[in-house]
Amino acid sequence: MSRCWASGFALPLCHLAGSVRIGDAPFNEIFHPIAERLLEHCDGVLRMGGPSQGADQMVSVAQSKGLAVYRRLEDIPGCVQASPGGVAPR
Repeated sequence: MSRCWASGFALPLCHLAGSVRIGDAPFNEIFHPIAERLLEHCDGVLRMGGPSQGADQMVSVAQSKGLAVYRRLEDIPGCVQASPGGVAPR
């Protein structure tokens, strides 16, 4: 399964653009468009955490592209629970 890490790619670009918090103008201009483009290279998305309009938007886009949406790590094929050493490789 391909892995897509929009945060690791987009957040540094947001910072360079002058973003100081999630949801400010530079963040909104950069983060979600990049994340949506990266979905073209993903097999699925993992939706974690609490309420987030942005995360819910990404889930909707992923679903519209026919991608799998997972809510827990253990639901992802080949993924094992985190251990003290981190997530074990597949």
